[in-house]
Amino acid sequence: MKNILVLCTGNSCRSQIAHGYLQSFAGSKAQIYSAGVEVHGVNPKAVRTMADDGIDISHHTSNNVDEYMDIPFDYIITVCDNAKENCPYFPSKAQRFHQNFPDPAKAAGTEQEITEEFKRVRDMIKIYAADFITQYV
Repeated sequence: MKNILVLCTGNSCRSQIAHGYLQSFAGSKAQIYSAGVEVHGVNPKAVRTMADDGIDISHHTSNNVDEYMDIPFDYIITVCDNAKENCPYFPSKAQRFHQNFPDPAKAAGTEQEITEEFKRVRDMIKIYAADFITQYV
């Protein structure tokens, strides 16, 4: 079984969405973890956006990357530039990947426009997660 860490700035949106899709696509072939270089709490809009696509992340927690220092990760995926630049060294042979996704929590406009931005980013992450699992797990 592979251990995969998804790392973002606040572990509230992008990493949570990626966590949900990676776990869904990998099934029992991988254990997925998500964390942030900071902890902002799971964004309720991320939870709703994922529920709209049939993935329940309501039980997820927002975790600091330091909590996972003892886990031998196979893969570390950073989903924002800030996390890539601030990701601590892990004493493992983890292969690192990076894909910068827009932060939907920074979306402005009407409630509908913000919801659409969450869906747009969710769909980008979904494609990335499916491709990642197909290729590496």
